[in-house]
Amino acid sequence: MIVLDEQLLGRNLEIEIARWYPGAILYVTALRPNSVIKDDAIPTLLRAQNQPTFVTINDTDFWRRIPLSENYCVVCFALPDSRVREIPARLRTLLEHEEFKTKSARMGKMIRVAEQEIVYYSMQDRAVRSLE
Repeated sequence: MIVLDEQLLGRNLEIEIARWYPGAILYVTALRPNSVIKDDAIPTLLRAQNQPTFVTINDTDFWRRIPLSENYCVVCFALPDSRVREIPARLRTLLEHEEFKTKSARMGKMIRVAEQEIVYYSMQDRAVRSLE
């Protein structure tokens, strides 16, 4: 399951991702309908799902700020709002990488995708690692 942050609503990213991702794709707002979801509530909502990968462009509020869990993965795209159309292709490339290819390999990881680099850390190892 891929859960998209509400900041990505209205851009049809779920349609683009569905072209290659066989699982469920939904927005975080679907996890608690008819309510405002603050960033600090997102880890609790994600833990209640079955191994979701949460995707956001709000890297300043999520990268190294929210608690990790073996039950979910967080992917922060450090891209300006004007470049969100790049997310489906970049996410696909990321999820095809050996380190993140399966849900079980992604769980417990926080990943930051920037212009020229991809870095991550995990619950087991808080040291930030770079993908080659």
